[in-house]
Amino acid sequence: MNTKPSIRKVAIVTGSATGVGAATALALSRRGYDLLINYSKSEREAKEAEAACRDAGADTLVVRGDVANDADCRNMVEAALARWNRLDALVNNAGISTFTGGENWDVLDATVFQRIFGVNVLGAFQMVRACLPHLRAARGAIVNVSSIAGALGIGSSLPYIASKGAVNSMTLHLARSLAPEIRVNAVCPGLITTRWFGEGVGQEAYESIKQGYEQATPLGRACTAEDVAEAVVWLVDGARTVTGELVLLDSGMHLGGARGTVVTAKI
Repeated sequence: MNTKPSIRKVAIVTGSATGVGAATALALSRRGYDLLINYSKSEREAKEAEAACRDAGADTLVVRGDVANDADCRNMVEAALARWNRLDALVNNAGISTFTGGENWDVLDATVFQRIFGVNVLGAFQMVRACLPHLRAARGAIVNVSSIAGALGIGSSLPYIASKGAVNSMTLHLARSLAPEIRVNAVCPGLITTRWFGEGVGQEAYESIKQGYEQATPLGRACTAEDVAEAVVWLVDGARTVTGELVLLDSGMHLGGARGTVVTAKI
């Protein structure tokens, strides 16, 4: 792979073929970043995301990899450096869940827990570790895409909730330990209107949950992928004095709902 030193900043966004990851990659492209787009399964969608970023002016790489595999994480970073010889930002967006809720614990065996933690927590750590010296050199930024599930203890499944709580705690620790060279923050969306959630619970259940969420939260709306991307880009490129923040993007759900009713939708 030929080195192409970049005068633009460079970001790696994991899980960026679809949804929040793709929206974030596009928003960073428009902000003047070159992008490494990562996917594990969705090759067609990754190429579509790449085309959108190129149309926005970015130089791009598409790299397949599972963040639960440390060798794949290191390969992504090496590919970015070989291409651009710099790295300014890491967005840990790759994440998985199982949509069992709290009523079917019998299916939550060690394999399910380990796989979800492997992607959501270990994967984020392995990406940070691989990127660390290069982000230090650039005085860069890390943003972890977490969830309100990790702050409120509600969500699609117990292992998902626990994994996002771990991501939040890791964000706080890294913000302390990597300062002042690297800023580390997390975004914690509530319900997001992407296909990931609808595919997980089924379209009929999704519409019911979305309606309940919008009726109960103070702002009366769910997040779009673009809403989350906007917050991520601000933390990456604009919030120069912000580190160690868990930014809640939940339309005020954590306040207890528009009428004081706690919203318990699977998010």
